[in-house]
Amino acid sequence: MSTRIAIIGAGLMGADHAKIVAEDMPGATLQVICDMDAARAKSVAEAHGAADIASDPEAAIARADVDAVIVASPDFTHAPLSKACIAAGKRVLCEKPLSQKSAECIGVMQAEMGAGARFVQLGFMRRYDQSYVEMRRALRDGALGRALMMHNFHRNVETPASDFTGAMAITNSAPHEFDVVRLVLGTEYASITAHQPRRSDARVAPVVMVLETTDDQLVTIEINNNAAYGYDVRAELVGEAGSIAMNNVAYTRTDMALASATRYDADWRGRYHDAYVRQNRAFLRFVETGRFPDIASSSWDGYAAAVVAEAGVRALQTGTKQAVEMIARPEFYA
Repeated sequence: MSTRIAIIGAGLMGADHAKIVAEDMPGATLQVICDMDAARAKSVAEAHGAADIASDPEAAIARADVDAVIVASPDFTHAPLSKACIAAGKRVLCEKPLSQKSAECIGVMQAEMGAGARFVQLGFMRRYDQSYVEMRRALRDGALGRALMMHNFHRNVETPASDFTGAMAITNSAPHEFDVVRLVLGTEYASITAHQPRRSDARVAPVVMVLETTDDQLVTIEINNNAAYGYDVRAELVGEAGSIAMNNVAYTRTDMALASATRYDADWRGRYHDAYVRQNRAFLRFVETGRFPDIASSSWDGYAAAVVAEAGVRALQTGTKQAVEMIARPEFYA
């Protein structure tokens, strides 16, 4: 039988998930598109063949003809809607962040542990990107020796809103790096510092963070939300025996007028399309089998990202190193 999926949120991410469910997830049916804007829900539903639309997310989650849920609504709804899915006994792929508040993440974990089973897969899709998969494999296979450092930068053409701040770069953009570096290195963070250079205009300047891991490695993360030239994410993992670095993904090169050029994407959607497909297919297997995917992000990982981001904001505001203090990892998430 096909797994009937409801998508909560019909914005950019919801529409992308709808397209993946409709075209790239054999065994899944796009059942409901739910959005407070009925016209937007109808547009996405018609574009991708959804069976129905809705406007009440909790009612959509509870529907008898919905087996699983993808939450792609605004960030502040993620934790409450994940808890609604847990209460309904339905597995959910929730876009990141689970919450920007670590206390809310703990509430989701408590609901999940109270239910006695995993229900929440978090949408940190970079775990499924081939670049990070190969970095993690090189480290685990011993090819690099002991990991010493991991350098990361994450650049966007411009900020998504005029009131975007350095703190928001830490809470909105950097969690992707916070999460995937934890996966690649297989460790947690001990401390973080955060710094900003001065721009010549009023736009938000890059934020550069230095993190120390509990295994005495160094991690650098640059978030530049006004890089101007294109969407650009790269990483390099440095070990005692060598290093492995991510290549920019470009399918073509143009040679003309005594110059050679490759293009950058305008945003993340093309760069990480394959990772989203892999992630969503893993979610479908989770729904079908009840077995949580091996490399997927859990509610615990959402909590970890929130704690690091909270410490990063304090570091930026105070100009001092901040400890990353997490609760003990529950055995439930081992």
